[in-house]
Parts: sequence; structure tokens; C-alpha cells
Amino acid sequence: MYNRGNNMTTSTKKGYRVAKEVKEQILKRVKEEGVSVSQASQDHGVSEVTIYKWLTKGVSGSPSWAEFSRLKKENKGLLELVGSLTVKLSQAQKND
Repeated sequence: MYNRGNNMTTSTKKGYRVAKEVKEQILKRVKEEGVSVSQASQDHGVSEVTIYKWLTKGVSGSPSWAEFSRLKKENKGLLELVGSLTVKLSQAQKND
């Protein structure tokens, strides 16, 4: 196992394998924190191509049940908010 910067990697025939925790951290920074792939690549010493492959692979898979449940709950909350705002807007228009 090698420590390249603050990345834990293991050597393979094709090069280096990035530790699962580091991969998850990189993907979280790109998806949730809005860090560019280029910046994440520089910060972690992983090629941009590799990060884009990880992102593409994640898109093709089905969401987990936990993710599906979270999205369903979020969608319900957003629909309730839209309904509430619609009622308030309708009431405001009637008062004018």
C-alpha cells in the first residue's frame, strides 16, 4: 500500500487503486459540494478521466432502497410546500 499525498492507494498491474473511502470522498466533493472534477483531481492526485468514469458508473446503476426512500420523502415534502405556496398565492390574489 502506498500513500500518495493524502490518498491511500494499492499497486495493481494497471497502476494504482484508490481506497474506497477516498473515492467516496472525491465523489461527495464533486456531487454535493460543487467542487470541479479538475480541482478534485488535483487535490487527490487522481486523473480526471478516472473521476468521470466513477461518476458515469454511478449514474447507470439503480438507486438503493435507502436512496429511493430518501428521494420519495423529499419529493413528498416538496409537493406539500408547493401546495402550501399555491394556497397562499391564491388567497393573496383573492384579497387584491
